[in-house]
Amino acid sequence: MYSVENLTVAFGGFTLLDHIGFVVDKKDRIALVGKNGAGKSTLLKIFAGQQEPTEGRVSIPKGATIGYLPQTMLLSNDRTVRDEAGLAFDNLLQMEAKLDKLNTELAERTDYETDSYQQLIENITHLSERLAMEGADNRQAEIEKTLLGLGFTRADFERPTGEFSGGWRMRIELAKILLQKPDILLLDEPTNHLDIESIQWLENFLSTQANAVLLVSHDKAFIDNVTQRTVEISLGKIYDYRINYSKYVELRKERREQQQRAYENQRKQIEDTEDFIERFRYKATKSVQVQSRIKQLAKLERLEVDEEDTALLRLKFPPAPRSGSYPVIAENVAKRYGDHLIFKNATFTINRGDKVAFVGKNGEGKSTLVKCILSQIPFEGKLQLGHNVKIGYFAQNQADLMDEKLTVFQTIDNVAVGDVRTKIRDILGAFMFGGEASDKKVAVLSGGERTRLAMIKLLLEPVNLLILDEPTNHLDMRTKDVLKEAIKSFDGTVIVVSHDRDFLDGLVDKVYEFGNQKVREHLGGIYEFLKKNNGEFVATQAAKVQGERSKVKGEGSKVKGEGLKVKGEGSWVKGERSKVQGAAPSTLHPTPSTLNPTPSTLAPSPSTFRPTPSTLSLSYAQRKEQQKQQKRLEKSIAEAERKIEVLETEIKTMEDILSTPEGASNTDLLWQHADKQKLLATAMDEWTRLCEELPN
Repeated sequence: MYSVENLTVAFGGFTLLDHIGFVVDKKDRIALVGKNGAGKSTLLKIFAGQQEPTEGRVSIPKGATIGYLPQTMLLSNDRTVRDEAGLAFDNLLQMEAKLDKLNTELAERTDYETDSYQQLIENITHLSERLAMEGADNRQAEIEKTLLGLGFTRADFERPTGEFSGGWRMRIELAKILLQKPDILLLDEPTNHLDIESIQWLENFLSTQANAVLLVSHDKAFIDNVTQRTVEISLGKIYDYRINYSKYVELRKERREQQQRAYENQRKQIEDTEDFIERFRYKATKSVQVQSRIKQLAKLERLEVDEEDTALLRLKFPPAPRSGSYPVIAENVAKRYGDHLIFKNATFTINRGDKVAFVGKNGEGKSTLVKCILSQIPFEGKLQLGHNVKIGYFAQNQADLMDEKLTVFQTIDNVAVGDVRTKIRDILGAFMFGGEASDKKVAVLSGGERTRLAMIKLLLEPVNLLILDEPTNHLDMRTKDVLKEAIKSFDGTVIVVSHDRDFLDGLVDKVYEFGNQKVREHLGGIYEFLKKNNGEFVATQAAKVQGERSKVKGEGSKVKGEGLKVKGEGSWVKGERSKVQGAAPSTLHPTPSTLNPTPSTLAPSPSTFRPTPSTLSLSYAQRKEQQKQQKRLEKSIAEAERKIEVLETEIKTMEDILSTPEGASNTDLLWQHADKQKLLATAMDEWTRLCEELPN
């Protein structure tokens, strides 16, 4: 258990956190929320021991381990990705080195009867047991599994970390922290630079394998799926909700309405009291009452209403000039960098008014195809823009390309032309750069402020094809919602490269998936794509694991690994070339009744057993022994059938989990599913053998 006790953080005359306190229990998964500058990252730094509070303390149990992922970090450029991630097991390496030293000493000593020799053996045994408990033999497998889950390929493992961008280096640091399995994880914007697949893998890891988690994130879908508790920081105070973020938003609205009513009632009471004091201040007959009211006012604890961001971002794209019916037509487009193929045979058509998403793992070619559309880089194939297409482009690093020496006003003034120049102040005010904020240097702006400034530049010229590459990086939830609504109301065509599922949900009506050097089109929204994609992933992996090992005997029927498909809508098993969709557990896998003659034909129950002429010719003792043998076989068959039923139920439960986005990324569960399939096949073989041993 970790506790924050009477914690205060003050800078000069400003109090950021004011005597706050709360408790973090083991397995708590908490989202820290609040407006930018409320103190979320500061609180994480104090937890991590990187910053001291003005007053109060954070109590952490002795020996507890902490994993802290800041928004920026430094990594060595000399080590490979595998070696850098392997630093998570530094304590195991130290124990192994010590064990090697002790074993060398043991081999050299001959004083077998001495106490020190026995103590040496005990030390070696203790260290060996600790290493076994810590899973030292499995650490390479854990490293590979974690790196693969975060989007690295096996080819990346031996590359120096210096070859990777900042986003990929953040993933390496995240892998190190997760591999350490700390008692409490402190994550500050962990989904920045992660693609959708890696975010889903991280969600599953944090939900199933992590201990206590305290995180800051602007990804609503991510914190909803990971956390079950929300701690809001507002006006230096905290409000603790034992619910996820979406439910917190609803309760916070109700709480603020209650605060507003209480505040207004108190305000009325204060005004009435002040009126009474003013009216009777100089009347001797009322002096006692006046003094009583003055004391009453002095003791009154004034209510406050939670801070609300009243700065209103008004974002609306100008009307789009009419373009041709097909703004983008691609035919067999391919892109290579030397011998490295990014994608090939990309063929698609984007219609006027379409809002589409480019999704896939980083490095699969999303931004590359955008640059091909913009004619910024050469490519193979045919890529044609429609009539009168005017492109507005927001690059992934757009916010970093601005001149930091200029002010906000100068940045816009340099690109504005015509009548727009007379309205620059109004435009800046609409984007929360009003007043003195317009004179700020770009160098001092936050990531979110730079993104907003880059958006202004995008809006200065009417366009009909918006191409936005990761536009939500550094934007808080409120600003993302405003941007999303503006894009939805935009009457032109939109291409969005993004990993933010909540931002894409309800915004796009078509998804282009980048992966395995291909570009595939999927009709529908982002969650429809993810549902289908996860089903195909599970089916493919199950087929690979199963192969030919899941064949079962019985009148030529087979259960083929290739035929097993796990989907959210139900499960299919190829048996007698029949398809069962959404069936009960007993029909999801081959059963004795579908793969072999039924028990009723092979194993008559006692009530149906009748002596035959051949049995009548036997002696009484022989018939008695035969009946006993049959009963033993019937009992064994019944036990086999119960075992098959249990396995079928367990497999069905696993398939239900694997059909979800979180389950699809759980490779351990996938292997367990394959093992259960093998056990089921073995149980089926045993059932068949027992049935064949029954006398006719």
